[in-house]
Amino acid sequence: MKRSVSILVAALLALSLVLTACGGQQPSATQVPSGGEEAGQKVEMTIGFTASQTGSYNVASQRQVNGLNLWMKQINDAGGIKLSDGTVVTFKAVSYDDESNKDRVQELYTRLATQDNADLLISPYSSGLTAAAAVIAEQYGKVMLTTGAADDKTYKQGYTHVFQIYTPASRYLTGAVDLLAKTDPNLKKVAFVYENDKFSTSVVEAAKTYAEQKGYDIVLFEGYDSGTTDFGPFINKIQDSGAEAILGGGHFQDGSAFARQLFEKNVNAKFVTLLVAPPEPDFADLGDAAVGIIGPSQWEPLAAFTPNFGPTGDEFVSAYQAAYNNEEPSYHSAGGYAAGLVLEKAIRAADSTDPAAIKTALDNMDLTLFYGDIKFDTSPESHGLQIGHSMVYIQWQKKGDTLGKEVVWPESGATAPVLYPLH
Repeated sequence: MKRSVSILVAALLALSLVLTACGGQQPSATQVPSGGEEAGQKVEMTIGFTASQTGSYNVASQRQVNGLNLWMKQINDAGGIKLSDGTVVTFKAVSYDDESNKDRVQELYTRLATQDNADLLISPYSSGLTAAAAVIAEQYGKVMLTTGAADDKTYKQGYTHVFQIYTPASRYLTGAVDLLAKTDPNLKKVAFVYENDKFSTSVVEAAKTYAEQKGYDIVLFEGYDSGTTDFGPFINKIQDSGAEAILGGGHFQDGSAFARQLFEKNVNAKFVTLLVAPPEPDFADLGDAAVGIIGPSQWEPLAAFTPNFGPTGDEFVSAYQAAYNNEEPSYHSAGGYAAGLVLEKAIRAADSTDPAAIKTALDNMDLTLFYGDIKFDTSPESHGLQIGHSMVYIQWQKKGDTLGKEVVWPESGATAPVLYPLH
């Protein structure tokens, strides 16, 4: 009998050592009361990501992180996500400054996956940085939601763990072409001037092909280096080309400078649509230079989607402003928050913290949030590509002395007619 007891004790000790050794690969768990006679587990899942606290992407990246952190705080403050077996799931974040640097991203996501043992990953901001992170996520089998990353190419590499929240780049500016065609069927000459980066190039190449199919004459198609501040040479080429409409841009800093200089040089374009910068609330700092500029947005407070999961748009805006000193959320903020909601829904649908079960729930997801529809391509060719979400287009307009955004496309969601021509 004593020998049997000794064997049992030794076996339990060995099992304990194995579980301890494996503990770094699992969400941490401690016993907490479940409200009944049985005890439930409290599981704290680690969400890993990088943010561009410095570098060219810092404005949009910080807003993305703000949205994600708001969701995480709300979940934790509410006591976590309760699964059917009594498990309560809460979250903690592990984050680093990627300095808007691709090499830094790969180093840091490797650290998140190996040293920090992140259970789930959120992408950095921008398509280029996300492409670097996606390689690492797939290498280590970590589910990663990408927000702030629209380039289609990332989702055509055969990855199975990477899921896109944004509308893909291939559909980012096609709505602007449709808006232009509806507004002025006689306009034909279009110039594309854009930032030479992964995201912007993907967007304009797809939009150029679409515009040509619609019968437009592309009179200028030229990129500028990231960090460009003097757009004089490009504006001269636009004027020489006879372009009546301008599409392009890149990110906030260059797009704002481009719009300001178009206004200062009194460029005679009837229609201007730029990427990223116009939907940002800070674009209003341009004053009259902002008037008439159109921008594609992943989400706007004006958009009135009826969610079947999570808060309404008004509820999200109120919570965000309360958390961040009355700052108006941008679509980057909404994208970060939406990524959290998608993770939450996947965990609830899986009824599990197991990454494989969460991945399966994402594959099967068909959801409407305050942010819009969410559904992922599950084909081998484009796994994780967003196929549910569509863009809205805003334009800065003046009512009296008040400068504000209006939704001008699609027509079903428009809050005002498009201001046209621009000059």
